[in-house]
Amino acid sequence: MIPAAVDYVRADSAEAAIAALVEHGDEAKLLAGGQSLVPLMRLRLATPTVLVDVGRATDLVGISVEGDTVSIGALTTHSTLEHSAELAAACPLLAHVASLVGDPAVRHRGTLGGSLAHADPASDLPAAVLALGGTLVVAGPGGTREVAATDFFTGFLESVLAVDEVLTEVRVPVSTGGWSYQKFNRRAQDWAIVGVVVAEGGAGVSLVNMASTPIRATAVEAALAGGASATDAAASAADGTEPPTDNQADGPYREHLARVLTARALTAAGI
Repeated sequence: MIPAAVDYVRADSAEAAIAALVEHGDEAKLLAGGQSLVPLMRLRLATPTVLVDVGRATDLVGISVEGDTVSIGALTTHSTLEHSAELAAACPLLAHVASLVGDPAVRHRGTLGGSLAHADPASDLPAAVLALGGTLVVAGPGGTREVAATDFFTGFLESVLAVDEVLTEVRVPVSTGGWSYQKFNRRAQDWAIVGVVVAEGGAGVSLVNMASTPIRATAVEAALAGGASATDAAASAADGTEPPTDNQADGPYREHLARVLTARALTAAGI
């Protein structure tokens, strides 16, 4: 399909992007790498009348480590995360997960902020930031606010972002403890049928494609905190989840995968 006609605005900074969103309201959509929005527009599942292109907003790009916090600009690409020596040293889990997103073409265009703002429960990076206990920095006409990753995702492809707000930065703790990401898919570039992220030796465990949002595997975390073995903790991986049924897998199969992949991830993380 061909996308509907749309007006185009280029915003070279977060401030300019916010101004454009305020001017055009809920008819506008931000365009970063375009790896999520453009396919939706081609299918007419998204029909904005104005595209606000933030691809050249250099104030939203970069990785820095200060003390025990890693700060990443929202427009930093998956490929940059994948190949950053600084990120690999401070938070190897996030660099590894970024290396598994889509294919090289997607990773060179797709951005961390775009992936999080899209809020797809089948996406890799939202679950990683969730397991790491990350914080998202959001800017709007009323100023800047910080949102815990656990509060950011509100529904399928929905987040707390208001129509006039921009995700500007993602912050995660320096994390070099035991970690792993295990996902099951039919082809390397496909969305995960189910995925499991383990961070900091099991302090954070999250699930991909097991609910309408990325979710923490709180039953697994509680079991580990109580001294359970990896095998016993993994048995509760599907507790409290609502996995979807689609042409890839039904709910019970996804529950089985969650338990199997959690056991693998915990073992790989040294638990």
